[in-house]
Amino acid sequence: MSPLSSGLLGDLDPTSDRAVFRQIADQLREAIDRGRFREGEKLPSEAELVDHYGVSRMTVRNSFSILQGEGLVHAEHGKGVFVRPRPPVRRLASDRFARRHREQGKSAFIVEADAAGSHPQVDSLEVKEEKASQDISTRLGSVRRVLARRRRYLLDGRPVEFATSYLPLDIARGTQIAEPNPGPGGIYARLEELGHRLDHFEEEIRARMPSPDEVRTLRLAAGVPVIHLIRTAFDTEKRPVEVCDTVMAADAYVLAYQLPAT
Repeated sequence: MSPLSSGLLGDLDPTSDRAVFRQIADQLREAIDRGRFREGEKLPSEAELVDHYGVSRMTVRNSFSILQGEGLVHAEHGKGVFVRPRPPVRRLASDRFARRHREQGKSAFIVEADAAGSHPQVDSLEVKEEKASQDISTRLGSVRRVLARRRRYLLDGRPVEFATSYLPLDIARGTQIAEPNPGPGGIYARLEELGHRLDHFEEEIRARMPSPDEVRTLRLAAGVPVIHLIRTAFDTEKRPVEVCDTVMAADAYVLAYQLPAT
């Protein structure tokens, strides 16, 4: 039986001042929110919706455009429109940088990938010395030059974030941190081996729409925002030893926090 004949979508309200294509989008959105159309499931075709509502194809396409702009669905050429999967990765801030993970030779990204049951990859790696921007210089205590480590992270072949770590040259130059592969546990494990025992991290997070370059790098669908996170790592001497500037696909992550009650 067709989903449309099973009562999953209602009828249009001819007395409403709301545009017809918005009414259709409202009904599809509600059906998605209520689980009538599940993650990855194909929505009714243009032809089915045209027949069900008695509207033009352009009206249906405008409805789909609204849902795409909201990040609820994505279109696959020649196949149809599908419900976008929910974020697969739970990023628990209070646990991802726990020392026990570094001692096990795992970076934060590998820990999260394991928890999500996904295969992690890193590509587009670039490591070089460069002049620090004013913002990075300020965050690192007025350094002039830094070692920059740029990379893109993928889960099961899908790009989910890209990040740049900036480290003071007096710490990183000539160490394994300056190598393409910093070794088990990542750069934080190497920092601690160099005597910079990590004490705490500070993060600034904001959500925004992506730039064209970010859309290409993360292969973002229309309407998907990004999470822009800047993290500063401090050692036990309260010195900032790394700044990491990260841009994440917002449809790939859930940011989770545990906060003390006192």
